[in-house]
Amino acid sequence: MPYKSTLVCFILICCFLFKDAGAQSGAQKFFTPATGMDKGRVIGISIGTGVLYGLSMYFLYRSWYKGHGLSKFHFFNDNREWLLMDKMGHASAAYNIGRGYYDLMRWSGIDNTKSALIGGGVGLIFLTTIEIFDGYSDGWGFSWGDMAANFAGAGLFFGQQFGWQEQKISMKIGWRKSIYAGYRPNLLGKSIIQQMLKDYNGQQAWLSFNIASIIPVGPDFPRWLNFAVGYSGNGMIGGHRNPDMKDEYGRGVRLERYRQYYIGMDIDLPRVPTNLKGLSTFGHAIQFIKIPSPTLEINRINKVRFNPLFVRNR
Repeated sequence: MPYKSTLVCFILICCFLFKDAGAQSGAQKFFTPATGMDKGRVIGISIGTGVLYGLSMYFLYRSWYKGHGLSKFHFFNDNREWLLMDKMGHASAAYNIGRGYYDLMRWSGIDNTKSALIGGGVGLIFLTTIEIFDGYSDGWGFSWGDMAANFAGAGLFFGQQFGWQEQKISMKIGWRKSIYAGYRPNLLGKSIIQQMLKDYNGQQAWLSFNIASIIPVGPDFPRWLNFAVGYSGNGMIGGHRNPDMKDEYGRGVRLERYRQYYIGMDIDLPRVPTNLKGLSTFGHAIQFIKIPSPTLEINRINKVRFNPLFVRNR
């Protein structure tokens, strides 16, 4: 289901705005971990998480499940749908929610191991709840493929935090307006907000590698510069296949479904040096978003092409 990237945006931005507000009420500098566990921060985050959990689940119900019938809990194999873009969304959501909550736990004075376990666990709780919703919905079902992607994203976070105690490789998301939503607006969305939720053609999944953390570089090398590889699917107006469509003149329209691969650069926003607290908050809140940059694209339709800033979907 194409809503994971928007769920991540909502959860993480709320988390970091909440954390910034808490930091402003105390004497410590923003993003400075407490010395020992700060019970006030832990309680505040726990209450905020409960409220955020309820609001996000309600938001998803209103935007996606409302109007669909309920059924007995059942399973559904969707591993061949949407050129795997839905699985990319699951993995990215699990990774980024885990990373965001890890930062919140560290800010509260909790040690690395416990913060990593709590952060990754929160991400899995959010996404497992969604999968259970799917299991009771007439239109979908509980997907083991989705759950595998959830654990893959959480595993990428856990593995790096336990092995390196830092995230050298980040999962990020990108979005551009799709030309395909107009073919099936009821499925892919009529408004921009609906399309961000429903149209996989507009989404990209990225792995962003922090160069200075992986290879030896000199002291003058920008620590915030990343190398990124990306993936997306295109030409999709149906899950498994595209239905027959006609244009305004009644002529048949044949849309090609194909995969797109990208190579480019990226910015690791939390590593950008700044003394501005508001800018630091903003950088942490949107660290899961791939910054547009010149990109080399490979696909079977266009072969190889250069995108000066934003990736294209036609």
